[in-house]
Amino acid sequence: MGAPFSSGVAAERSVLSSGMYKLEIELKRGNNLAVRDRGGTSDPYVKFKLAGKEVFRSKTIHKNLNPVWEEKTTLVLDCLSEPLYVKVFDYDFGLQDDFMGSAHLYLESLEQQRMIPVTLVLKDPHHPDQDLGSLELAVTLTPKDSPLEERRDSTQWEVKTYRWKPYVNKQQQSLRLSELHRKSQLWRGIVSIALIEGRNLIPMDPNGLSDPYVKFRLGPQKYRSKTVPKTLSPQWKEQFDLHLYEETGGVLEIAVWDKDTGRRDDFIGRCQLDLSTLTKEQTHHLELQLEESRGYVVLLVTLTASAHVSIADLSVTPLDDPQERREILKRYGVWRSFSNLKDVGIVQVKVMRAEGLMAADVTGKSDPFCVLELNNDRLQTHTVYKNLNPEWNKAFTFNLKDIHSVLEVTVFDEDRDWSADFLGKVVIPLLYVRNGEQKSYVLKNKELTGPTKGHIYLEFDVIYNTVKAALRSVVAAEQKYIEEEPKVSKQLLQQNFNRVKRCIMVLFSYGTYINSCFEWESAQRSIVSFVLFVLVVWNFELYMLPLGLLLLLVWNYFFCSSRETADMTMEAMFEWEEDEDDKEDKESEHKGFMDKLYAIQDVFISVQTALDEVASYGERIKNTVNWTVPFLSCLAITALCSATLLLYLIPLRYLVLAWGVNKFTKKLRDPYMIDNNELLDFLSRVPSDVQVMQYRELKIDPGQSPNKRRRTNPS
Repeated sequence: MGAPFSSGVAAERSVLSSGMYKLEIELKRGNNLAVRDRGGTSDPYVKFKLAGKEVFRSKTIHKNLNPVWEEKTTLVLDCLSEPLYVKVFDYDFGLQDDFMGSAHLYLESLEQQRMIPVTLVLKDPHHPDQDLGSLELAVTLTPKDSPLEERRDSTQWEVKTYRWKPYVNKQQQSLRLSELHRKSQLWRGIVSIALIEGRNLIPMDPNGLSDPYVKFRLGPQKYRSKTVPKTLSPQWKEQFDLHLYEETGGVLEIAVWDKDTGRRDDFIGRCQLDLSTLTKEQTHHLELQLEESRGYVVLLVTLTASAHVSIADLSVTPLDDPQERREILKRYGVWRSFSNLKDVGIVQVKVMRAEGLMAADVTGKSDPFCVLELNNDRLQTHTVYKNLNPEWNKAFTFNLKDIHSVLEVTVFDEDRDWSADFLGKVVIPLLYVRNGEQKSYVLKNKELTGPTKGHIYLEFDVIYNTVKAALRSVVAAEQKYIEEEPKVSKQLLQQNFNRVKRCIMVLFSYGTYINSCFEWESAQRSIVSFVLFVLVVWNFELYMLPLGLLLLLVWNYFFCSSRETADMTMEAMFEWEEDEDDKEDKESEHKGFMDKLYAIQDVFISVQTALDEVASYGERIKNTVNWTVPFLSCLAITALCSATLLLYLIPLRYLVLAWGVNKFTKKLRDPYMIDNNELLDFLSRVPSDVQVMQYRELKIDPGQSPNKRRRTNPS
């Protein structure tokens, strides 16, 4: 998730950028373009890009520095935050085309429902002082719901060269966290959505099929489904929750898109759902017809009451009130273990202060504020201006749906003109915290691989029902609504390959050890192994399988090596270099050959992701056995004891029969049930070695104590 804007700007931009839009662009002409050919001319053409994908390419005008295109294109947008990237190239037959300049058109700053003449001044990022000419466009931005009046007097146009910058309401941006803003962060309820399927969608690809996915928007919240390839009747079967900030419910916007590699995705259709028409605390089965094309989207929608979420001063925190604390403890007591299984507990986080933060402004100060994210729940503090040692003294309360959730605490510097600057971050698994203990956490960099400047003081109170937490451990974990697109990285591919290689080498070492017993390299070991083999084979029963795993867990609990040694080994393995993307110039224009690599890019990303999945599950199995997360290891012991007892008391054929009956009748009992694998869902809660490294707390340098820092930095 990208850095958020300061509180006022975020609210303003969410209003400006919501909904569907139609962007009509007329490419008129170029003026005084750069010379790229030996004859003192150029063969220019223009490319438009959105979110890194080419959406339009003009025709080539040969031997002309003042070309006239007079070409039009129309784009369908669902977000205005991405600027339109305009690039001009000189066409060279058989060679790489020469770069002639580029410019950005910031869509958020466009006046809507009016044709606007625009002159874009072309620049070269490597040579900003070079004059490369300009482009003349006519742009019309129209909300999809609003009719645009076609009658316009072109003689009234006034051509200007705009300095395009995102719209910023500086007065709102400079306000501190007021009571109104505090309340605007708190949601009044939750809408649970299960996206089941699509029916009879229109084909968008030459093969007569589509690769559909769905985007949801409720106010500022977004969710994107997975892509189902090559089908007109996709089966998504995904479940997610959105927050209700309005008591009336609001309008849920649904848009269906076709995924295309190497170019902008195609718009299939959309529909809207007025949540105020739905009865609360009841599941609704809905078949919504797409408004602008044929086809349906099938949903299950449930509106539930408000979750326990609040922002308070330290003097009035909920859990510090003895009576309220007793009620909360009773609410999550053992006697209520099977009521509302999704309500596992609550988390109270006290954000005290930070010390020694990085100076992000030219004045040597920063304007820090703190953002707390628990899965898809997000709250933030007010901004403390011109301070490197801010004190927030706020208590945040979240509803807990999964005890294995990780709290992300990020400190940003408020910037009055652009997005907030990153100052530091720390991720804290809730199972790792101690209630009531105020602790200092060293801030890390964006990749969570090393320290950055400063640390933050936090205090936690986590109250949860153990039975509910155990039951939720075998249910699919909540996913982030909008995640960054995976990028091709040779370094990441090499890292994942090495992780898989380490797991394979562990298995290979076990195989070598077993083979050494067959080879009688050690007579004593071979004799003991032979006797054990005969006894086990002669007396084998199926219940011995979970019993053996149970003994392995118990053995590692009492005799495993020290945690510090494991942490040091892991730290040595994951000393990563700086991301290669930071080393490359993002504005480099000599990437024409990349257009030819789109086909293999998806393959590359798939291999990269597969290696990550294989390595992660191998490491998670190892970390379950090694007691990296004692709660999960205890849960595994409970499951293995139960499996051992069942297999000991009940013949195997009866258990297999019960499993088969359950498997065959599951769809008959609930046609809309979303399938899941309990074992894989359990393992997804166990951190991989990468996550263990990210969650590991950094030790504070004793030479940089808070008292010493205060003396050297009086601010």
